[in-house]
Amino acid sequence: MGPGDVPLLEETIGANLRRTAARFPDRDALIDQHGRVRLTYREFAAEVDALAQGLLSAGIGKGDRVGIWAPNCPQWTLTQYATAAIGAILVTINPAYRAHELRYVLQQAGIRLLVAASSFKTSDYAAMIEQVRPECPDLDQVLLLDTPQWDGLLDSGRGASPERLAQAAARLSPDDPINIQYTSGTTGFPKGATLSHRNILNNGYFVGELCGYTERDRICIPVPFYHCFGMVMGNLAATSHGAAMVIPGPAFEPRATLEAVAAEACTSLYGVPTMFIAELAVPEFATYDLSSLRTGIMAGSPCPVEVMKQVIERMGMREVSICYGMTETSPVSTQTRRDDTLVQRTATVGRAGPHLEIKIVDPATGATVPRGEQGELCTRGYSVMLGYWNDPAKTAEAIDVERWMHTGDLATMDDDGYVAITGRIKDMVIRGGENIYPREIEEFLYTHPDVLDAQVIGVPDDRYGEELMAWIRLSEGASELTAESLREFCAGKLAKYKIPRYVHVVDEFPMTVTGKIRKVEMREIAIGLLAGEAGKQP
Repeated sequence: MGPGDVPLLEETIGANLRRTAARFPDRDALIDQHGRVRLTYREFAAEVDALAQGLLSAGIGKGDRVGIWAPNCPQWTLTQYATAAIGAILVTINPAYRAHELRYVLQQAGIRLLVAASSFKTSDYAAMIEQVRPECPDLDQVLLLDTPQWDGLLDSGRGASPERLAQAAARLSPDDPINIQYTSGTTGFPKGATLSHRNILNNGYFVGELCGYTERDRICIPVPFYHCFGMVMGNLAATSHGAAMVIPGPAFEPRATLEAVAAEACTSLYGVPTMFIAELAVPEFATYDLSSLRTGIMAGSPCPVEVMKQVIERMGMREVSICYGMTETSPVSTQTRRDDTLVQRTATVGRAGPHLEIKIVDPATGATVPRGEQGELCTRGYSVMLGYWNDPAKTAEAIDVERWMHTGDLATMDDDGYVAITGRIKDMVIRGGENIYPREIEEFLYTHPDVLDAQVIGVPDDRYGEELMAWIRLSEGASELTAESLREFCAGKLAKYKIPRYVHVVDEFPMTVTGKIRKVEMREIAIGLLAGEAGKQP
Protein backbone atom coordinates (compact mmCIF):
# COMPACT_ATOMS: atom_id res chain seq x y z
CA MET A 1 0.00 0.00 0.00
CA GLY A 2 1.32 3.44 -0.92
CA PRO A 3 1.81 6.24 1.61
CA GLY A 4 -1.17 8.27 2.78
CA ASP A 5 0.47 11.16 4.63
CA VAL A 6 -0.46 13.74 1.96
CA PRO A 7 -4.27 13.87 1.71
CA LEU A 8 -6.20 13.32 -1.50
CA LEU A 9 -7.50 16.39 -3.32
CA GLU A 10 -11.24 16.47 -2.74
CA GLU A 11 -12.09 19.11 -5.33
CA THR A 12 -12.94 19.42 -9.00
CA ILE A 13 -10.42 20.15 -11.75
CA GLY A 14 -11.93 23.62 -12.20
CA ALA A 15 -11.60 24.48 -8.51
CA ASN A 16 -8.01 23.27 -8.49
CA LEU A 17 -7.10 25.40 -11.51
CA ARG A 18 -8.69 28.49 -9.95
CA ARG A 19 -6.62 27.91 -6.80
CA THR A 20 -3.39 27.55 -8.80
CA ALA A 21 -4.09 30.65 -10.90
CA ALA A 22 -4.69 32.68 -7.74
CA ARG A 23 -1.37 31.52 -6.25
CA PHE A 24 0.79 31.92 -9.38
CA PRO A 25 -0.98 34.39 -11.71
CA ASP A 26 2.16 35.63 -13.46
CA ARG A 27 4.01 32.34 -13.93
CA ASP A 28 3.99 30.59 -17.31
CA ALA A 29 1.15 28.10 -17.63
CA LEU A 30 1.16 27.04 -21.30
CA ILE A 31 3.82 27.43 -23.98
CA ASP A 32 3.36 26.14 -27.51
CA GLN A 33 6.66 26.14 -29.38
CA HIS A 34 5.03 25.28 -32.71
CA GLY A 35 2.30 27.93 -32.66
CA ARG A 36 4.25 30.54 -30.68
CA VAL A 37 1.63 30.78 -27.93
CA ARG A 38 2.56 31.75 -24.37
CA LEU A 39 0.02 32.12 -21.55
CA THR A 40 0.50 32.93 -17.88
CA TYR A 41 -1.77 31.26 -15.34
CA ARG A 42 -3.89 34.42 -15.18
CA GLU A 43 -4.27 34.40 -18.97
CA PHE A 44 -4.77 30.64 -19.18
CA ALA A 45 -7.53 30.65 -16.54
CA ALA A 46 -9.27 33.56 -18.31
CA GLU A 47 -9.21 31.69 -21.64
CA VAL A 48 -10.54 28.54 -19.96
CA ASP A 49 -13.40 30.54 -18.43
CA ALA A 50 -14.20 32.17 -21.78
CA LEU A 51 -14.37 28.79 -23.50
CA ALA A 52 -16.43 27.31 -20.67
CA GLN A 53 -18.91 30.18 -20.98
CA GLY A 54 -18.98 29.68 -24.74
CA LEU A 55 -19.81 26.01 -24.29
CA LEU A 56 -22.64 26.92 -21.90
CA SER A 57 -23.95 29.38 -24.50
CA ALA A 58 -23.84 26.55 -27.06
CA GLY A 59 -26.12 24.48 -24.85
CA ILE A 60 -23.47 22.15 -23.42
CA GLY A 61 -23.75 21.31 -19.74
CA LYS A 62 -23.03 18.78 -17.05
CA GLY A 63 -22.93 15.19 -18.33
CA ASP A 64 -22.95 16.12 -22.02
CA ARG A 65 -20.24 14.42 -24.03
CA VAL A 66 -17.79 16.66 -25.91
CA GLY A 67 -15.38 14.91 -28.25
CA ILE A 68 -11.95 16.24 -29.15
CA TRP A 69 -10.12 14.95 -32.21
CA ALA A 70 -6.90 16.83 -32.80
CA PRO A 71 -3.14 16.69 -32.32
CA ASN A 72 -1.45 18.45 -29.39
CA CYS A 73 -2.18 22.18 -29.43
CA PRO A 74 -3.22 24.93 -26.98
CA GLN A 75 -6.89 24.59 -27.97
CA TRP A 76 -6.79 20.95 -26.89
CA THR A 77 -5.65 21.92 -23.40
CA LEU A 78 -8.18 24.76 -23.13
CA THR A 79 -10.95 22.34 -24.10
CA GLN A 80 -9.78 19.87 -21.44
CA TYR A 81 -10.11 22.42 -18.66
CA ALA A 82 -13.20 24.24 -20.00
CA THR A 83 -15.25 21.03 -20.22
CA ALA A 84 -14.17 20.13 -16.69
CA ALA A 85 -15.23 23.57 -15.46
CA ILE A 86 -18.85 22.97 -16.49
CA GLY A 87 -19.02 19.21 -15.89
CA ALA A 88 -19.17 18.15 -19.53
CA ILE A 89 -17.50 14.79 -20.21
CA LEU A 90 -14.51 15.11 -22.52
CA VAL A 91 -14.18 12.18 -24.93
CA THR A 92 -10.60 12.02 -26.18
CA ILE A 93 -10.32 10.58 -29.68
CA ASN A 94 -7.16 9.01 -31.08
CA PRO A 95 -5.75 11.25 -33.86
CA ALA A 96 -4.92 8.11 -35.87
CA TYR A 97 -8.56 6.96 -36.06
CA ARG A 98 -10.17 6.54 -39.44
CA ALA A 99 -13.83 7.06 -40.35
CA HIS A 100 -15.19 3.73 -39.07
CA GLU A 101 -13.41 4.16 -35.72
CA LEU A 102 -14.63 7.75 -35.40
CA ARG A 103 -18.18 6.60 -36.14
CA TYR A 104 -17.98 3.98 -33.39
CA VAL A 105 -16.81 6.45 -30.74
CA LEU A 106 -19.33 9.14 -31.72
CA GLN A 107 -22.14 6.62 -31.50
CA GLN A 108 -20.97 4.68 -28.44
CA ALA A 109 -20.31 7.79 -26.32
CA GLY A 110 -23.28 9.76 -27.64
CA ILE A 111 -21.12 12.81 -28.41
CA ARG A 112 -23.12 16.06 -28.75
CA LEU A 113 -20.31 18.45 -29.71
CA LEU A 114 -17.16 17.46 -31.58
CA VAL A 115 -14.12 19.76 -31.45
CA ALA A 116 -11.69 18.81 -34.21
CA ALA A 117 -8.82 19.95 -36.37
CA SER A 118 -9.75 20.26 -40.05
CA SER A 119 -6.84 18.03 -40.99
CA PHE A 120 -3.51 16.73 -39.76
CA LYS A 121 -0.73 15.12 -41.78
CA THR A 122 -2.55 12.82 -44.24
CA SER A 123 -5.83 12.74 -42.29
CA ASP A 124 -8.69 14.85 -43.63
CA TYR A 125 -10.70 15.08 -40.41
CA ALA A 126 -13.35 17.39 -41.84
CA ALA A 127 -14.12 14.98 -44.69
CA MET A 128 -14.33 11.99 -42.36
CA ILE A 129 -16.64 13.88 -40.02
CA GLU A 130 -18.99 14.72 -42.88
CA GLN A 131 -18.87 11.09 -44.01
CA VAL A 132 -20.04 9.68 -40.68
CA ARG A 133 -22.20 12.54 -39.37
CA PRO A 134 -25.49 11.28 -40.87
CA GLU A 135 -25.08 8.06 -38.86
CA CYS A 136 -24.50 9.87 -35.55
CA PRO A 137 -27.86 11.28 -34.41
CA ASP A 138 -26.52 12.63 -31.09
CA LEU A 139 -23.96 14.84 -32.82
CA ASP A 140 -25.55 18.31 -32.78
CA GLN A 141 -22.49 20.48 -33.40
CA VAL A 142 -19.04 20.26 -34.98
CA LEU A 143 -16.42 22.91 -34.17
CA LEU A 144 -13.30 23.03 -36.35
CA LEU A 145 -10.32 24.53 -34.54
CA ASP A 146 -8.67 26.29 -37.46
CA THR A 147 -11.80 28.18 -38.57
CA PRO A 148 -13.57 31.32 -37.28
CA GLN A 149 -15.88 29.00 -35.31
CA TRP A 150 -13.27 28.61 -32.57
CA ASP A 151 -12.72 32.34 -32.05
CA GLY A 152 -16.47 32.85 -32.28
CA LEU A 153 -17.12 30.40 -29.45
CA LEU A 154 -14.46 32.04 -27.27
CA ASP A 155 -15.79 35.52 -28.02
CA SER A 156 -19.34 34.45 -27.16
CA GLY A 157 -18.13 33.55 -23.68
CA ARG A 158 -15.95 36.57 -22.92
CA GLY A 159 -18.77 38.90 -21.97
CA ALA A 160 -20.93 36.36 -20.15
CA SER A 161 -21.80 36.80 -16.49
CA PRO A 162 -19.34 35.00 -14.20
CA GLU A 163 -22.32 33.98 -12.05
CA ARG A 164 -23.49 31.56 -14.74
CA LEU A 165 -20.18 29.70 -14.69
CA ALA A 166 -20.07 29.77 -10.89
CA GLN A 167 -23.54 28.24 -10.75
CA ALA A 168 -22.51 25.47 -13.16
CA ALA A 169 -19.39 24.75 -11.08
CA ALA A 170 -21.42 24.60 -7.86
CA ARG A 171 -23.42 21.66 -9.24
CA LEU A 172 -20.32 19.53 -9.71
CA SER A 173 -18.85 16.80 -7.50
CA PRO A 174 -15.30 15.39 -7.57
CA ASP A 175 -16.85 11.97 -8.20
CA ASP A 176 -18.63 13.07 -11.40
CA PRO A 177 -17.44 11.45 -14.67
CA ILE A 178 -15.33 13.96 -16.54
CA ASN A 179 -13.41 12.02 -19.18
CA ILE A 180 -13.89 9.00 -21.45
CA GLN A 181 -10.74 7.53 -22.96
CA TYR A 182 -10.97 4.67 -25.43
CA THR A 183 -8.50 1.85 -24.95
CA SER A 184 -6.36 0.93 -27.94
CA GLY A 185 -8.70 -1.85 -29.04
CA THR A 186 -6.04 -4.22 -30.38
CA THR A 187 -8.73 -6.91 -30.24
CA GLY A 188 -12.38 -6.10 -30.88
CA PHE A 189 -13.90 -2.63 -30.44
CA PRO A 190 -12.21 -0.20 -28.06
CA LYS A 191 -13.78 0.29 -24.63
CA GLY A 192 -14.42 3.72 -23.11
CA ALA A 193 -12.72 3.99 -19.71
CA THR A 194 -14.78 6.52 -17.76
CA LEU A 195 -12.80 8.68 -15.32
CA SER A 196 -13.83 11.22 -12.70
CA HIS A 197 -12.34 14.53 -11.50
CA ARG A 198 -11.16 12.62 -8.41
CA ASN A 199 -9.53 9.91 -10.55
CA ILE A 200 -7.40 12.03 -12.84
CA LEU A 201 -6.81 15.17 -10.75
CA ASN A 202 -5.33 13.14 -7.90
CA ASN A 203 -3.32 10.93 -10.24
CA GLY A 204 -1.76 13.95 -11.92
CA TYR A 205 -1.15 15.60 -8.56
CA PHE A 206 0.58 12.63 -6.94
CA VAL A 207 2.66 11.84 -10.04
CA GLY A 208 3.85 15.44 -9.80
CA GLU A 209 4.48 15.14 -6.07
CA LEU A 210 6.72 12.11 -6.59
CA CYS A 211 8.60 14.03 -9.31
CA GLY A 212 9.10 16.89 -6.84
CA TYR A 213 7.25 19.46 -8.96
CA THR A 214 6.86 23.07 -7.85
CA GLU A 215 5.86 26.26 -9.65
CA ARG A 216 9.47 26.49 -10.88
CA ASP A 217 9.21 23.37 -13.05
CA ARG A 218 8.74 23.40 -16.80
CA ILE A 219 7.46 20.13 -18.27
CA CYS A 220 8.10 19.26 -21.92
CA ILE A 221 5.15 17.15 -23.11
CA PRO A 222 5.69 15.50 -26.52
CA VAL A 223 3.34 12.61 -25.65
CA PRO A 224 -0.27 12.74 -26.97
CA PHE A 225 -2.86 14.71 -25.02
CA TYR A 226 -5.58 12.31 -26.07
CA HIS A 227 -4.00 9.74 -23.73
CA CYS A 228 -3.56 9.91 -19.94
CA PHE A 229 0.20 10.34 -20.34
CA GLY A 230 -0.30 13.78 -21.87
CA MET A 231 -3.45 15.14 -20.28
CA VAL A 232 -3.06 13.69 -16.76
CA MET A 233 0.62 13.02 -16.05
CA GLY A 234 1.50 16.08 -18.14
CA ASN A 235 -1.18 18.75 -17.93
CA LEU A 236 -2.80 17.95 -14.59
CA ALA A 237 0.54 17.30 -12.89
CA ALA A 238 1.60 20.76 -14.07
CA THR A 239 -1.50 22.78 -13.22
CA SER A 240 -1.88 21.19 -9.78
CA HIS A 241 1.61 22.49 -8.92
CA GLY A 242 1.76 25.76 -10.86
CA ALA A 243 4.34 24.34 -13.28
CA ALA A 244 4.51 25.21 -17.00
CA MET A 245 3.18 22.95 -19.75
CA VAL A 246 5.50 23.08 -22.79
CA ILE A 247 4.16 21.71 -26.10
CA PRO A 248 7.07 21.02 -28.49
CA GLY A 249 4.82 20.31 -31.48
CA PRO A 250 1.53 18.79 -32.66
CA ALA A 251 3.08 15.30 -32.81
CA PHE A 252 6.34 13.82 -31.63
CA GLU A 253 9.45 14.83 -33.53
CA PRO A 254 12.79 14.22 -31.80
CA ARG A 255 14.56 17.41 -32.90
CA ALA A 256 11.57 19.64 -32.06
CA THR A 257 11.45 18.06 -28.61
CA LEU A 258 15.14 18.67 -27.94
CA GLU A 259 14.79 22.24 -29.25
CA ALA A 260 11.86 22.91 -26.89
CA VAL A 261 13.77 21.59 -23.88
CA ALA A 262 16.73 23.83 -24.72
CA ALA A 263 14.72 26.95 -25.62
CA GLU A 264 12.42 26.83 -22.59
CA ALA A 265 14.94 25.48 -20.06
CA CYS A 266 12.64 22.56 -19.31
CA THR A 267 13.29 20.74 -16.06
CA SER A 268 11.28 17.63 -17.00
CA LEU A 269 10.79 15.61 -20.19
CA TYR A 270 8.25 12.89 -20.89
CA GLY A 271 8.25 10.04 -23.36
CA VAL A 272 7.81 6.38 -24.10
CA PRO A 273 11.07 4.44 -24.58
CA THR A 274 10.91 4.72 -28.38
CA MET A 275 10.81 8.52 -28.08
CA PHE A 276 13.91 8.64 -25.90
CA ILE A 277 15.65 6.21 -28.27
CA ALA A 278 14.87 8.56 -31.19
CA GLU A 279 16.10 11.64 -29.30
CA LEU A 280 19.36 9.97 -28.29
CA ALA A 281 19.90 8.90 -31.91
CA VAL A 282 19.71 12.46 -33.33
CA PRO A 283 23.16 12.99 -34.96
CA GLU A 284 23.61 16.48 -33.49
CA PHE A 285 22.29 15.45 -30.06
CA ALA A 286 25.36 16.82 -28.27
CA THR A 287 24.70 20.36 -29.57
CA TYR A 288 21.46 20.77 -27.59
CA ASP A 289 21.73 22.39 -24.16
CA LEU A 290 19.82 20.00 -21.91
CA SER A 291 21.49 21.15 -18.69
CA SER A 292 18.18 22.36 -17.22
CA LEU A 293 16.76 18.81 -17.13
CA ARG A 294 16.63 17.10 -13.75
CA THR A 295 13.68 14.74 -14.07
CA GLY A 296 11.04 13.34 -16.38
CA ILE A 297 8.92 10.28 -16.90
CA MET A 298 9.51 7.23 -19.04
CA ALA A 299 6.38 5.08 -19.32
CA GLY A 300 3.82 3.64 -21.73
CA SER A 301 5.69 0.41 -22.41
CA PRO A 302 8.49 -1.54 -20.69
CA CYS A 303 11.61 0.59 -20.27
CA PRO A 304 14.83 -1.10 -21.48
CA VAL A 305 17.59 -0.89 -18.90
CA GLU A 306 20.22 0.27 -21.41
CA VAL A 307 18.01 3.10 -22.66
CA MET A 308 17.26 4.26 -19.12
CA LYS A 309 20.97 4.41 -18.33
CA GLN A 310 21.59 6.63 -21.37
CA VAL A 311 18.72 8.95 -20.42
CA ILE A 312 20.30 9.43 -17.01
CA GLU A 313 23.89 9.77 -18.22
CA ARG A 314 23.57 11.58 -21.58
CA MET A 315 20.46 13.69 -20.93
CA GLY A 316 21.25 14.52 -17.32
CA MET A 317 17.85 13.32 -16.06
CA ARG A 318 19.23 11.95 -12.80
CA GLU A 319 15.83 11.98 -11.08
CA VAL A 320 13.95 10.45 -14.05
CA SER A 321 10.99 8.38 -12.96
CA ILE A 322 9.48 5.23 -14.36
CA CYS A 323 5.71 5.06 -14.11
CA TYR A 324 3.49 2.06 -14.70
CA GLY A 325 -0.25 2.00 -15.21
CA MET A 326 -3.12 1.84 -17.66
CA THR A 327 -5.92 4.09 -18.85
CA GLU A 328 -8.37 2.31 -16.55
CA THR A 329 -6.32 3.42 -13.52
CA SER A 330 -6.04 7.12 -14.44
CA PRO A 331 -3.24 5.92 -15.34
CA VAL A 332 -0.39 5.52 -12.80
CA SER A 333 -0.35 2.74 -10.19
CA THR A 334 3.37 2.44 -9.41
CA GLN A 335 6.24 4.91 -9.70
CA THR A 336 9.91 5.06 -8.83
CA ARG A 337 11.07 7.71 -6.35
CA ARG A 338 13.73 10.40 -6.72
CA ASP A 339 15.99 8.83 -4.08
CA ASP A 340 15.68 5.27 -5.41
CA THR A 341 18.84 3.40 -6.30
CA LEU A 342 19.88 3.06 -9.94
CA VAL A 343 18.87 -0.61 -9.85
CA GLN A 344 15.41 0.24 -8.53
CA ARG A 345 14.99 2.91 -11.21
CA THR A 346 16.13 0.65 -14.05
CA ALA A 347 14.98 -2.85 -13.11
CA THR A 348 11.54 -2.06 -11.64
CA VAL A 349 8.53 0.20 -12.21
CA GLY A 350 8.63 1.41 -8.63
CA ARG A 351 6.18 0.85 -5.83
CA ALA A 352 2.57 1.72 -5.13
CA GLY A 353 1.63 5.37 -5.47
CA PRO A 354 0.09 7.33 -2.60
CA HIS A 355 -3.33 6.08 -1.47
CA LEU A 356 -3.11 3.05 -3.79
CA GLU A 357 -2.92 -0.69 -3.13
CA ILE A 358 -1.30 -3.32 -5.33
CA LYS A 359 -1.10 -7.10 -5.14
CA ILE A 360 0.22 -9.95 -7.29
CA VAL A 361 -2.16 -12.88 -7.76
CA ASP A 362 -2.22 -16.29 -9.40
CA PRO A 363 -4.11 -15.64 -12.69
CA ALA A 364 -5.87 -19.01 -12.42
CA THR A 365 -6.98 -18.95 -8.77
CA GLY A 366 -6.88 -15.28 -7.78
CA ALA A 367 -4.83 -16.13 -4.68
CA THR A 368 -2.11 -13.66 -3.67
CA VAL A 369 1.32 -15.14 -4.42
CA PRO A 370 4.43 -14.85 -2.19
CA ARG A 371 6.98 -12.06 -2.75
CA GLY A 372 9.24 -12.83 -5.69
CA GLU A 373 6.75 -15.10 -7.45
CA GLN A 374 5.21 -14.12 -10.78
CA GLY A 375 1.50 -13.44 -11.12
CA GLU A 376 -1.04 -10.90 -12.38
CA LEU A 377 -0.75 -7.36 -11.07
CA CYS A 378 -3.94 -5.93 -9.54
CA THR A 379 -4.50 -2.43 -8.15
CA ARG A 380 -7.15 -0.73 -6.02
CA GLY A 381 -7.85 2.79 -4.79
CA TYR A 382 -8.98 6.27 -5.89
CA SER A 383 -7.47 5.77 -9.38
CA VAL A 384 -9.65 2.87 -10.56
CA MET A 385 -12.07 4.04 -13.26
CA LEU A 386 -15.80 4.34 -12.71
CA GLY A 387 -16.22 1.68 -15.41
CA TYR A 388 -16.41 1.24 -19.17
CA TRP A 389 -18.96 3.60 -20.69
CA ASN A 390 -22.28 1.80 -21.22
CA ASP A 391 -20.62 -1.61 -20.88
CA PRO A 392 -21.28 -3.17 -17.46
CA ALA A 393 -20.29 -6.66 -18.67
CA LYS A 394 -16.77 -5.60 -19.71
CA THR A 395 -16.49 -3.55 -16.51
CA ALA A 396 -17.25 -6.63 -14.42
CA GLU A 397 -14.57 -8.59 -16.30
CA ALA A 398 -11.92 -6.00 -15.41
CA ILE A 399 -12.93 -4.90 -11.88
CA ASP A 400 -13.84 -7.55 -9.33
CA VAL A 401 -16.40 -7.23 -6.53
CA GLU A 402 -13.74 -5.88 -4.14
CA ARG A 403 -12.88 -3.11 -6.66
CA TRP A 404 -9.51 -4.60 -7.64
CA MET A 405 -8.55 -3.72 -11.21
CA HIS A 406 -7.05 -6.75 -12.97
CA THR A 407 -4.38 -5.39 -15.31
CA GLY A 408 -3.55 -8.47 -17.40
CA ASP A 409 0.14 -7.75 -16.78
CA LEU A 410 2.50 -10.33 -15.29
CA ALA A 411 4.72 -9.02 -12.50
CA THR A 412 6.77 -9.82 -9.43
CA MET A 413 7.09 -7.83 -6.20
CA ASP A 414 10.21 -7.81 -4.04
CA ASP A 415 10.46 -7.56 -0.26
CA ASP A 416 10.55 -3.75 -0.43
CA GLY A 417 7.38 -3.55 -2.51
CA TYR A 418 9.07 -2.77 -5.81
CA VAL A 419 7.35 -4.23 -8.87
CA ALA A 420 8.95 -5.64 -12.00
CA ILE A 421 6.70 -6.15 -15.03
CA THR A 422 7.60 -9.47 -16.65
CA GLY A 423 5.16 -9.48 -19.56
CA ARG A 424 1.55 -9.64 -20.63
CA ILE A 425 -0.49 -12.73 -19.88
CA LYS A 426 -1.51 -12.72 -23.55
CA ASP A 427 2.13 -12.25 -24.74
CA MET A 428 3.45 -15.36 -23.03
CA VAL A 429 4.90 -17.82 -25.54
CA ILE A 430 4.52 -21.57 -24.91
CA ARG A 431 7.24 -23.45 -26.76
CA GLY A 432 7.21 -27.22 -26.36
CA GLY A 433 5.58 -26.91 -22.94
CA GLU A 434 8.00 -24.21 -21.73
CA ASN A 435 6.50 -20.85 -20.71
CA ILE A 436 8.63 -18.05 -22.18
CA TYR A 437 8.22 -14.37 -21.32
CA PRO A 438 9.48 -12.15 -24.19
CA ARG A 439 10.50 -9.27 -21.88
CA GLU A 440 13.41 -11.28 -20.46
CA ILE A 441 14.79 -12.03 -23.94
CA GLU A 442 14.27 -8.44 -25.14
CA GLU A 443 16.32 -7.08 -22.23
CA PHE A 444 19.16 -9.44 -23.12
CA LEU A 445 19.08 -8.50 -26.83
CA TYR A 446 19.60 -4.82 -25.88
CA THR A 447 23.13 -5.80 -24.79
CA HIS A 448 24.05 -6.66 -28.42
CA PRO A 449 26.18 -3.77 -29.78
CA ASP A 450 24.26 -3.63 -33.10
CA VAL A 451 20.75 -3.68 -31.59
CA LEU A 452 18.97 -0.32 -31.19
CA ASP A 453 15.59 -1.79 -30.24
CA ALA A 454 14.20 -5.33 -29.95
CA GLN A 455 10.80 -7.01 -29.67
CA VAL A 456 10.20 -10.74 -29.33
CA ILE A 457 7.00 -12.54 -30.34
CA GLY A 458 5.75 -16.10 -30.68
CA VAL A 459 4.91 -17.51 -34.11
CA PRO A 460 3.16 -20.82 -34.93
CA ASP A 461 5.37 -23.91 -35.25
CA ASP A 462 4.30 -27.45 -36.20
CA ARG A 463 6.80 -29.12 -33.88
CA TYR A 464 6.83 -26.95 -30.75
CA GLY A 465 3.48 -25.19 -31.02
CA GLU A 466 5.23 -21.81 -31.01
CA GLU A 467 8.70 -20.56 -31.89
CA LEU A 468 10.40 -17.27 -31.08
CA MET A 469 10.97 -14.47 -33.56
CA ALA A 470 13.03 -11.38 -32.74
CA TRP A 471 12.17 -8.12 -34.52
CA ILE A 472 15.27 -5.94 -34.50
CA ARG A 473 16.00 -2.27 -35.22
CA LEU A 474 19.71 -1.88 -35.94
CA SER A 475 21.93 0.89 -34.59
CA GLU A 476 23.18 3.43 -37.13
CA GLY A 477 26.13 2.03 -39.05
CA ALA A 478 25.57 -1.51 -37.79
CA SER A 479 26.31 -4.43 -40.07
CA GLU A 480 23.66 -6.87 -41.19
CA LEU A 481 22.29 -9.08 -38.41
CA THR A 482 21.28 -12.64 -39.26
CA ALA A 483 19.40 -15.26 -37.28
CA GLU A 484 22.58 -17.34 -37.18
CA SER A 485 24.78 -14.54 -35.81
CA LEU A 486 22.16 -13.60 -33.21
CA ARG A 487 21.90 -17.21 -32.07
CA GLU A 488 25.69 -17.30 -31.71
CA PHE A 489 25.50 -14.17 -29.54
CA CYS A 490 22.85 -15.78 -27.33
CA ALA A 491 24.54 -19.20 -27.08
CA GLY A 492 25.65 -19.99 -23.56
CA LYS A 493 23.92 -16.88 -22.19
CA LEU A 494 20.27 -17.83 -22.70
CA ALA A 495 18.68 -21.24 -22.29
CA LYS A 496 18.46 -22.91 -25.69
CA TYR A 497 14.67 -22.79 -25.77
CA LYS A 498 14.79 -19.00 -25.23
CA ILE A 499 17.03 -18.28 -28.23
CA PRO A 500 15.01 -16.80 -31.14
CA ARG A 501 14.79 -19.07 -34.18
CA TYR A 502 13.86 -16.25 -36.55
CA VAL A 503 15.19 -12.68 -36.91
CA HIS A 504 13.38 -9.91 -38.77
CA VAL A 505 15.20 -6.57 -39.19
CA VAL A 506 12.93 -3.53 -39.55
CA ASP A 507 13.15 0.27 -39.59
CA GLU A 508 10.10 0.70 -37.34
CA PHE A 509 7.74 -1.42 -35.26
CA PRO A 510 3.96 -1.29 -35.68
CA MET A 511 2.83 1.03 -32.88
CA THR A 512 -0.19 2.79 -31.46
CA VAL A 513 -0.11 6.60 -31.31
CA THR A 514 0.98 6.37 -27.65
CA GLY A 515 4.06 4.36 -28.59
CA LYS A 516 2.86 0.96 -27.49
CA ILE A 517 4.13 -1.88 -29.63
CA ARG A 518 1.33 -3.71 -31.46
CA LYS A 519 2.50 -7.29 -31.07
CA VAL A 520 -0.80 -8.57 -32.46
CA GLU A 521 -0.01 -6.87 -35.79
CA MET A 522 3.61 -8.07 -35.63
CA ARG A 523 2.42 -11.68 -35.32
CA GLU A 524 0.11 -11.27 -38.31
CA ILE A 525 2.96 -9.86 -40.43
CA ALA A 526 5.36 -12.56 -39.23
CA ILE A 527 2.96 -15.38 -40.11
CA GLY A 528 2.69 -13.96 -43.62
CA LEU A 529 6.47 -13.63 -43.95
CA LEU A 530 7.09 -17.18 -42.80
CA ALA A 531 4.39 -18.56 -45.09
CA GLY A 532 6.05 -16.76 -47.99
CA GLU A 533 9.45 -18.24 -47.11
CA ALA A 534 7.92 -21.72 -46.87
CA GLY A 535 6.32 -21.25 -50.28
CA LYS A 536 9.74 -20.58 -51.84
CA GLN A 537 11.18 -23.85 -50.62
CA PRO A 538 11.30 -26.73 -53.18
